[in-house]
Amino acid sequence: MLLSGRKGVILGVANKRSIAWAIAKAAHDQGAELALTYANDRFKEGVVELGDSLGVKHYFPCDVGRDQEITALADSLKKTFGQLDFLVHAVAFAKKEELQGGYVDTSREGYLLAQEISSFSLTALCKACKPLLDRSGQAEGIERTASVLTLTYLGGQRVVPNYNVMGVAKAALEASVRYLAADLGPLGIRVNAVSAGPIKTLSAAGVSSFSTLLDQMPDRAPLRKNVTTEEVADASVFFLSEMARGVTGEVLFVDAGFHAMGL
Repeated sequence: MLLSGRKGVILGVANKRSIAWAIAKAAHDQGAELALTYANDRFKEGVVELGDSLGVKHYFPCDVGRDQEITALADSLKKTFGQLDFLVHAVAFAKKEELQGGYVDTSREGYLLAQEISSFSLTALCKACKPLLDRSGQAEGIERTASVLTLTYLGGQRVVPNYNVMGVAKAALEASVRYLAADLGPLGIRVNAVSAGPIKTLSAAGVSSFSTLLDQMPDRAPLRKNVTTEEVADASVFFLSEMARGVTGEVLFVDAGFHAMGL
């Protein structure tokens, strides 16, 4: 199994339709030992119910908008696992009203919130968990890498109607992937992103043009289909495993080829 003996944490499981949950299932099927986080007590019961179905034993609170909770998560992971093999960041948020109308009408508060939760949180988590992911102390050099993975979307590179401030946050997230890859590479830590095609998740429900995107994909994408959470999860497992030991700073599109098309 690709992840046998590897220990990792996944942030962002919301419900059974979330991409983070699909990644958790795929990682578990490949032998990983997992910890899951929940943003607050309102989400705890649902995350625990899902995780228990996989035999997950470790659950930690983490509101990524609070530095003290990120630090507490890193401390808990150290006590639980000692060393961390992978971290999956599947967290994003923007106010619903910021995803309507034009980007030019974005509020200062809405802009800062989207950046803080959707982009900066990756950097904050990498900083807090760096000692747990660090592989530079291996006696024979870096023989086995650690992996950080985040989720992005085409709206970070091209204009998608009504994606607005979230698209700008995803652009910052993708730039962060490259800068973090450069910073953490000497420690044997790889940082990559998967850019998934439109999938009917809880977060996607806030984008008013989402149903149109779903309807258009089978006609416009080279593979003539929409992608599934399972397909995104399989690509994610590749990044979490040593199969991707030579890959970092990359954004991989899992969108049936839609990103490659012009008109």
